[in-house]
Amino acid sequence: MQVFDASSMIHAWDNYPLRQFPGLWEWLGARIAEREIQMPRIAFDEIGHKAPECCEWLKICGIELIDVGNEIAMQSLRIKELLGIVNDNYHPKGVDENDLLIIATARVSGAELISDESRQKLPDVPAKRKIPIVCEMKEVGVPCMNFVVYIKQSGVIFR
Repeated sequence: MQVFDASSMIHAWDNYPLRQFPGLWEWLGARIAEREIQMPRIAFDEIGHKAPECCEWLKICGIELIDVGNEIAMQSLRIKELLGIVNDNYHPKGVDENDLLIIATARVSGAELISDESRQKLPDVPAKRKIPIVCEMKEVGVPCMNFVVYIKQSGVIFR
């Protein structure tokens, strides 16, 4: 199962238009219907602000939205502590509260996280880490890939 971050779904929507890549979107729609692709509600809400048409498509496909429950909130707090983030003093170059909740959702769900947040070298300050490098932390251990890698790894051929 995969949990999608808003960045990946928006990347796909913007770069692979439904009209030009219908096979891709049919496949994604089928994966959503099979509950193989899910999304944290907070990521879905982010998409709604930037790509409302994409949200409508996701609703039509029946995307399963994952709400923040106690286990996800606790995982998020654990990761926040690992990064040395105190209170709400998030570093502007690192993850924010929503990012931590999205990572925690993937961890609790035992899912891969699909995120198109930029890759980075390991920063000197843990709080500057972005989603992919936080996922790579051994204490977090969430497989994370971007949309293009996800498509390539699927092996699906779109005709």
